[in-house]
Amino acid sequence: MKFIVVSCCLGLLMGCNQSSTTTVEESSEQKNIRDLLELPAHISTPAIPEYNPLSEQKITLGRFLFYDKKLSANQTQSCSSCHLQALAFSDAVATPFGSTGHQLTRNSQGLANVVYHSTFTWSNNGFLELEDQLNVPIRADNPIELGVTDSKIEEVLARFDNDPDYEAMFAEAFPDSDSGASINKIIFSLASFLRTMISANSAYDQYLLGDTGALTEQQKLGFSLFNGEKFECFHCHTGNNFSVSYRDSNTTEDTIQYPFFNNGLYNVDGQGSYPSEDQGLYDLTLDPADRGMFRPQSLRNIELTAPYMHDGSIATLREVIEHYARGGRLIENGPNAGDGNLSPLKSGLILPFETTDEEIDAVIAFLESLTDYEFINNPKFSDPFEE
Repeated sequence: MKFIVVSCCLGLLMGCNQSSTTTVEESSEQKNIRDLLELPAHISTPAIPEYNPLSEQKITLGRFLFYDKKLSANQTQSCSSCHLQALAFSDAVATPFGSTGHQLTRNSQGLANVVYHSTFTWSNNGFLELEDQLNVPIRADNPIELGVTDSKIEEVLARFDNDPDYEAMFAEAFPDSDSGASINKIIFSLASFLRTMISANSAYDQYLLGDTGALTEQQKLGFSLFNGEKFECFHCHTGNNFSVSYRDSNTTEDTIQYPFFNNGLYNVDGQGSYPSEDQGLYDLTLDPADRGMFRPQSLRNIELTAPYMHDGSIATLREVIEHYARGGRLIENGPNAGDGNLSPLKSGLILPFETTDEEIDAVIAFLESLTDYEFINNPKFSDPFEE
C-alpha cells in the first residue's frame, strides 16, 4: 500500500495554496495499522511498540475501560472524567481533582493524535510510550488520580474478573493468556484505544488537501502569520500534529526529538524559577537549567481545550498570544510575581514583538480551523455504556 505525505513548501507555509506530495511505499504491517486506525492518506502511520501490537479486541476492551469507573479504587472516576470527547478529551478546568478529591497540579491535556508524541505528560523525558505514562493516572499515590495503589490492585482486578462481559473481553483481547485481568493488560488495552484517537478532518486538513475554500481569508492570513518570522509559532508547533514533540513509524532514533521549553510563563525569583509546586522537567532531573521546561503541546482542537498552559493559568487563546507577543508573562502581585520576559531561562524563541488586534484575531481564526468536529462526534470514541 502507498500513502501520500503532503509536504508544505515555503509558499504553503506562508499562506498560499501550493503543495507537493510524496508517495511512500508501506510494509504490510504498516498497511494493517493504517486500516485498523482508518488513517486518511495525508497522515503518517504512527509508531506502535512491538510488545503491544494493535488489535480490534484490545481497542474494544480499552474503550470500555476508559469509560468505566470500576477502574478507580473507590469507583468514583474513570479516565473519561478528566478527558471529555466533546472537549477533544480535555476537561475545561485549570487543574482537575482526582478520585479522592485531591487537586492535581497540571492541566488535563487533550488526547487527539496522542500517538504521535515523542514523550508523554507535560514534562517527563522518560515516558516514551503511552504504556509508560498510563501507570501514572492509574497507580500513582502522589497525586492520587484513579488511586489503584498496591493495597487496592486485587480489589480492582476482581471487579473485572467477576464480570462475565469483561471476562470475555479480556480473553478475546489476550487469547494467549488465561490469567484474567491484570494491570498490564489494562494498560495495554487503554494504550491501544488511545492510539485510535486520530484527528485529521479539520478545515485545515481539507485546505491542506487542496480545498482552497476550506479556510476563510482571515484564517489564511492567520496561517501565514502563524508560520511567519514575527509570530514564530511554527518553531515549536509544526508538522501534522503541530508539535515538535513528534514521531511516526518512519522516524529514526537519530532524528527523533524530545523537546522541552521554558516559555517565560513565570519568573518568581528573577532567576527563572516557576512556582515550587511544579517546576516542570526540573522536578525530575534536578538540573537548575530545566526549571520551567515543558513539552510543546499539539494544537489540534486547541479551540476546545481551554484553559491553557501546564497549570491552566491562561484562560483564552487571545491571552496566550498576548503572552507570547510580550515575550513572557508579567505577574505584578502575589506569591508568583515576576516578569517572564526577563527570565534568564526562557527559550530564545520567546521574543517580544509588535502586533495588532487584527493579526491576533487572524491567528485565533486559524487555530479555530484546527477543530475537527468529526473527531469530537465520532462514535468510535464515545462512551460504550451509553449505546
